[in-house]
Amino acid sequence: MNFAELLDHVGGMGRFQIIYTILLAIPVFMMASHNLLQNFTAATSEHHCHVHININNTLYTNLTGKLAAKDLLRVSVPMDSNQQPEKCHRFVTTQWQLLDSNATVTNLTELETEPCADGWVYDKSIFTSTIITEWDLVCDSRQLKQMAQSIYMAGILAGGIIFGDLSDRFGRRSPLIWCYLQMAVTSTCTAFSPSFTAYCIFRFLSGMAFSAIVMNGVSLCKCVWRLPSQTQDDTMYGYCYTIGQFILAGVAYAIPNWRWLQLVVSLPYFICVFSYLLLPRWFVESARWLVIAGRPDEAVKQLQRVARINRKKEEGDKLNTEREHKQEMICMIR
Repeated sequence: MNFAELLDHVGGMGRFQIIYTILLAIPVFMMASHNLLQNFTAATSEHHCHVHININNTLYTNLTGKLAAKDLLRVSVPMDSNQQPEKCHRFVTTQWQLLDSNATVTNLTELETEPCADGWVYDKSIFTSTIITEWDLVCDSRQLKQMAQSIYMAGILAGGIIFGDLSDRFGRRSPLIWCYLQMAVTSTCTAFSPSFTAYCIFRFLSGMAFSAIVMNGVSLCKCVWRLPSQTQDDTMYGYCYTIGQFILAGVAYAIPNWRWLQLVVSLPYFICVFSYLLLPRWFVESARWLVIAGRPDEAVKQLQRVARINRKKEEGDKLNTEREHKQEMICMIR
């Protein structure tokens, strides 16, 4: 009898497997929120240099009689071919002559410009606040946006290496609960980041947790389902992740402030931590790993618990941990 057949005896596709998989799949709805979150928290709005103009300027008053925002931009910031303000430069001196339709204007390319020395003005009609507007990640600093996402992806790589080894040493359940907690704490701290450096550090740690949650969650599910049903399990995970992408888009539309958006998609992980700690009966360790780790007694207890939940108590009672059966069980698992 191999391990798959052993699972069939205790209920390879029973009530326990269904509830267990649902519990592990719930956090997957939020995985997309963190993996794709920067598409919204780092959205780049239309922007142009901040300008300071003395509105009481005599020449300006004589030309227009009143102040208009579009005229201020015209005399302060160069326009592109589509009559949109230049994003990264402004005129060194205010070009009032551009407001006089009768005046002869020299070639605009000859007018002296300078970088945005006083910051930028952002269009906040869609996103009221992003990390771009928070820390001015535009023009010469625009590469920092991509760097932040790269740091997050580096965290996913590091998490796979570090937590992969820890999962082999300490099982699947404990590292998974730890990573739920790490995701909750570091993602929440990201929402309160005082600087871009702190933001990148917390995102790196969140990426590490993301990687471990995916690995251990899938691993635990595969250890309780018999082989023909594992494909359905993978499909359900894929659907959950896809639905999570739709949820993220809706939440981002409703919450245009990046700090609040970050906080809203982070707090549910605290619920996951407390729920799984309070439900030890359902959130069990992998019986396969317990046997390989030399703990067959605990593995049998887990399988007997599964059998009782699946209403196959008699099949579970047939399992034992007698000395002569331990080596046989190890061989079945491997």
